[in-house]
Amino acid sequence: MKKTLARWAQDIWYKDHFIGVWLCPLGFLFCDAVRFRKLLYRLGVLKKQTVPVPVIVVGNITVGGTGKTPFVVWLASLLKEAGYKPGIISRGYGGLAESWPQRVDENSNAELVGDEALLLVRQTACPVAVGPVRADAANLLLAQTDCNVIVSDDGLQHYALTRDIEIAVIDGERRFGNGYCLPAGPLREPIDRLQSVDFRIVNGAEKEDEEYSMQLIGDRAINLATGQQKSLEDFSTVECHALAGIGNPERFFNLLATAGISCATHSFPDHYKFERHDIAFNDDKPVLMTEKDAVKCTAFAGSQHWYVPVKAVLEQGFSERLLNLLKAKNNG
Repeated sequence: MKKTLARWAQDIWYKDHFIGVWLCPLGFLFCDAVRFRKLLYRLGVLKKQTVPVPVIVVGNITVGGTGKTPFVVWLASLLKEAGYKPGIISRGYGGLAESWPQRVDENSNAELVGDEALLLVRQTACPVAVGPVRADAANLLLAQTDCNVIVSDDGLQHYALTRDIEIAVIDGERRFGNGYCLPAGPLREPIDRLQSVDFRIVNGAEKEDEEYSMQLIGDRAINLATGQQKSLEDFSTVECHALAGIGNPERFFNLLATAGISCATHSFPDHYKFERHDIAFNDDKPVLMTEKDAVKCTAFAGSQHWYVPVKAVLEQGFSERLLNLLKAKNNG
């Protein structure tokens, strides 16, 4: 049922704009509620929490994936190279832990802390904490580690945490769909929200004015059962299955197609909780999946299951601009 509803919503937001028009009144109400909530924070009716180190928020204004998790991995690496000690916080979406906040390590259970948090700690080797109250997660890291800058993954709408730098990641292919707010369209906030962020990053398409381009690249696959690595080119001579439970599965499928791989594709909702039968196709064809999905499938994967890691590549000059702004915020 969730899979069907997700596809139905995607069709309305990005393809069948006619139905979205009929839902517009609900979208307008949602936009008004978002603006009113933001006003309450500005007036101090709803309280913000501040932590004693700079906070960089990475998020998006649309429902679904835009590539912000690979960007956070890239950002953590940049901050380390510049001499900072970043800690990463996140909502822990889908996590079923009984108490929050939670520290995350490489052996954490994705069902308890969420798939993205586990992926982040494995890819960055940074301290990671998750929880619905981001300030609590940040304070946990500050109490237990020596991190001196906090990166908040997917916290653009979490106004309860004061931030120093805001970065919005945009899906360059789908951008803002029909341009309406939920449920008529994919927007979590009106498009004019982008005018107030510090940086806008466009993933996978030509950038527009005042935007920075990002590309996701991947050229190898890693076996979930054995750890063996192979070039993606090695799969171009055989038929494969490809599955993705991310915000925009087509981005992953297109990456494989660009590598010359012929796949039967299987889409799942973002943060989907995979079970053994979801990745079993009653044949011996290789099964390729995203790394985000792999963290939830390792326990029951076989020798035919492979994941494809990707990394973000940012346009030249962005790193310097970001670090200069962070330095200015620190000195201010």
